[in-house]
Amino acid sequence: MPAICLFCLIFVLLAGCAEKKQEFRSIDITGAEYAKDFALPDVNGQTKTIADFKGKAVVLFFGFAQCPDVCPTTMAEIAEVKKSLGKDGERVTAVFITVDPERDSPQVLKAYMESFDPSFTALRGTVAQTESLAKYYKIYYKKVEGKTPTSYTIDHTAASFIYDPQGKLRLYTRYGMGAQALTDDLKLLLK
Repeated sequence: MPAICLFCLIFVLLAGCAEKKQEFRSIDITGAEYAKDFALPDVNGQTKTIADFKGKAVVLFFGFAQCPDVCPTTMAEIAEVKKSLGKDGERVTAVFITVDPERDSPQVLKAYMESFDPSFTALRGTVAQTESLAKYYKIYYKKVEGKTPTSYTIDHTAASFIYDPQGKLRLYTRYGMGAQALTDDLKLLLK
């Protein structure tokens, strides 16, 4: 066997044994020039920013409490992932920003978060603050009128932004990726 072919064979065999670098399952947006921070009041009226969550991986989601499907599914998934991480789950939290400040009062949001995980944080700005933050985060939302003035729904972006424990924006994850994908990504960020 020619020496060059033997070298190629050894290289291929060694390359196959090398440890593969783990990759995120979500979209890596590290270094993005948007969605770096927020400043909105929580249900107790205390303004929160990403710095308030230093040391935790944050999964940030825009939604509304009367959402029939995407929002509760997403929040339940984050709660499930947090539990599945065991002790590392203590270093994970969710931040829910309402796109329906008209109906989502602090009391409604507090009860909504507690139904998933009492440690999760809900933020509620004014209508103007919500519009401004949505533009900054490049998310879509639009009120869809119902049969009565209060029976409307809201179409909105169904994705989450994930920050590492240092407060840096790292990932964008689409709705429907599943709990295992989120778990895998958070494990990488918590290393």
